[in-house]
Amino acid sequence: MIKYRTIMKEAETEQVIDKSRFIGHVKPVESREEAEEFIATIRTKHKAATHNVPAFVIGDQFQIQWASDDGEPQGTSGAPIVQMLVKEGITNIAVVITRYFGGIKLGTGGLVRAYTGTTKLALAASGIGAVKELDELKMKLDYTFHGKLQNLALNGKFEVRNTVFEDMVTVDLIMEPEKTEEIKTMISNLMGGSEILLSERKKLEKVSFERD
Repeated sequence: MIKYRTIMKEAETEQVIDKSRFIGHVKPVESREEAEEFIATIRTKHKAATHNVPAFVIGDQFQIQWASDDGEPQGTSGAPIVQMLVKEGITNIAVVITRYFGGIKLGTGGLVRAYTGTTKLALAASGIGAVKELDELKMKLDYTFHGKLQNLALNGKFEVRNTVFEDMVTVDLIMEPEKTEEIKTMISNLMGGSEILLSERKKLEKVSFERD
């Protein structure tokens, strides 16, 4: 189950529009404090820039939205970035678009296109992914069943991770929540009920859409 869309990593891109240099910075964040720290870092790095336009959207329901035009005409830079992110369904992200003015005014429409366009370039460089809710089953099983479990995982319904070989084999099985009961039954049938379920929990995990 996809909880929300977000970016995969911090990224930076650059383009020149009518002699103005636009540098896009994006970073995945989990809180307002983390976003503000990132914005402060970019502002310090580019303190000689004409503008450092910041924006962030945080929360699985876009609960926190904030932006500033940082000296650009009102509504031409920060707000359009936030609107674009929400429209695209992207959250838990901080953005700073740095502009070194090149002497040519872009006009209202030109500024909106420049700031949102630079943001889109940075999003592409970062990669769009999703945070999914998954189930994790930690199990112990006899060595004789380990190979069979790996073969069963080839159907793509679950993933085997963190295998530890001791007196028995301990594994973590990761799966979509709606498949959990089916997989429990499959494993029990395969192993004749000899498996030991140590724990079962839900977890959030970021995955790239390139993997889907």
